[in-house]
Amino acid sequence: MKISYYPGCSLEGMAVDYARSIQDVFRQMDCELMEIEDWSCCGASATHSLDEVMSVLLPARNLAAAERMGLDIVAPCPNCFNRLRHSQEMIGKVVEKPPWPVNGSVKIHEMTRFLTQEFMLEKIRGLIRNPLEGLKVVCYYGCQMVRPPWITGFTDYENPQTLDILAREAGAEVLDWSYKTTCCGASIGIGRRDILVSLVGRLIDKAQQAGADAIVVSCPLCQSNLDMMQKAAGRSPMPVFYFTELLRLAFEAGSWSKEWFRAHVVDPVDMLRKKEVFR
Repeated sequence: MKISYYPGCSLEGMAVDYARSIQDVFRQMDCELMEIEDWSCCGASATHSLDEVMSVLLPARNLAAAERMGLDIVAPCPNCFNRLRHSQEMIGKVVEKPPWPVNGSVKIHEMTRFLTQEFMLEKIRGLIRNPLEGLKVVCYYGCQMVRPPWITGFTDYENPQTLDILAREAGAEVLDWSYKTTCCGASIGIGRRDILVSLVGRLIDKAQQAGADAIVVSCPLCQSNLDMMQKAAGRSPMPVFYFTELLRLAFEAGSWSKEWFRAHVVDPVDMLRKKEVFR
């Protein structure tokens, strides 16, 4: 199986652990990620606030490239997914006309939705060799994965379930909490650091009160924000995993490496050892 892959800028830098885990998980699932040739920044997350035209044209260049490949797109970053979908919607309504041919022929998949299709879940179940039993997590979706529904097409924006499903398939115990789509403040971190620290502190508090050992995310900006700002918020450390990191752990019995988490600020290795996830 082949699908075009739009990694986005974050996976080339701060989210390199995410990128590596995605490549490993999809390889084991026998799903070939065909990186869009000469892809460029989609403009997330500031362009739509500064230039409405560019907010459509920047993603459109990547849509045109994917259409030339003749493959649907999967995007791991919720912000990138959101901007690609917005561009496709605006072009379809002839709000803007890009200089490249874009006819809307490709479907854009948010990665957790792609992997929770039943035929993909069957592949995942067949690859679990090291179920993450004893690991308690809460799943955090953030603002951009599911909203706005008229762009994403999702109706479960108050209580999404895809991260929960994937973490559960990996063998973790998924705890319920009421903050899975509450803003973490990443977008205002430069202008109002005080609000950012307060929002992060509240999320860490609520995750710990729920009894979680860790938080599971798909958004690079959310992961970076929650991971880095815990100390500033004065909270005891809590690991923040990308969902593909949990799948990778569940797939790889006895062959894990600390290098998998080298970009994490809160090192999860000691916690995973205590939970006997590493066997």
